[in-house]
Amino acid sequence: MLTIRTNTRVHKMDRGNTPAAYAKSGDTVRFETLDCFGGQVTSEDQRLGGLDWSCINPATGPLFIEGAAPGDVLKVEILSIELADHGVMVDGPGEGVMGSLLKDEATKILPVENGMAKFNDRLAFPLRPMIGVIGTAPAGSGIDTGTPGAHGGNMDCTRIGAGATLYLPVNVEGALLAMGDLHAVMGDGEVGVCGVEIAGMVTVRVSALKGCALPTPFLVNDETAMTIFSAKTVDDACTGATLAMHAFLMQELGMSDHEAGMLLSVAGNLCICQIVDPEKTCRMELPRTVTKAYHYQFA
Repeated sequence: MLTIRTNTRVHKMDRGNTPAAYAKSGDTVRFETLDCFGGQVTSEDQRLGGLDWSCINPATGPLFIEGAAPGDVLKVEILSIELADHGVMVDGPGEGVMGSLLKDEATKILPVENGMAKFNDRLAFPLRPMIGVIGTAPAGSGIDTGTPGAHGGNMDCTRIGAGATLYLPVNVEGALLAMGDLHAVMGDGEVGVCGVEIAGMVTVRVSALKGCALPTPFLVNDETAMTIFSAKTVDDACTGATLAMHAFLMQELGMSDHEAGMLLSVAGNLCICQIVDPEKTCRMELPRTVTKAYHYQFA
């Protein structure tokens, strides 16, 4: 199996990036990833302000998928996520929702063992491994790996984990898929500016889909279908995710505009992914029971 190591990584999703590796549609590939700090934090004595910011949010890759052409959709099946033995958290003035309350910076290293992330002597939380940064190259100018958008990127969606399938746009030849910024566990919103940031290994299967009409980024797991949208404000991100799901219901399930809107008010769940990046990200969740009732099969 092809493995892409962390010595090949980027800090922008960019059509000009040199491919780290090549794969065929349908291949299984492993991505070794650093944490969002590039492995710089090794002690709780270190502080966020002392880090080299040129190393923040590295994404391993990019992977060139042969046959993937502009206008296609890249199907990324997340088969497994393996985590390192510890994660890292930081905070400080101006960072996250609580940044205005903080007078100094702090760092926490969290052991990961027996399926739990140890927060302190009283609290430990079950692992929910997820991919924070995953995307393809945009058609125009490159986009920093810390910023989400229509190409994917730093969406920080807690549902992007093992067993889920992410559909991304192909804007350039080969798609140029890259990923990183794993979290051992994180709450929706990422309100403190980070989750339990951690290194690891992600195994995915990549397939180039021709003639696929899904609004991207689009995420599916066993129970839920989700549209993901990023924008300058939470309001705009919420609106974008909702309208994308509304369009899916009309185009793919054949619903009228009224019926699709009413369904989303009954069964849709609008959720915040993150509110701390340059663009905010929201998702609209719809139970798979809806698509199954219409005998709709995802590619």
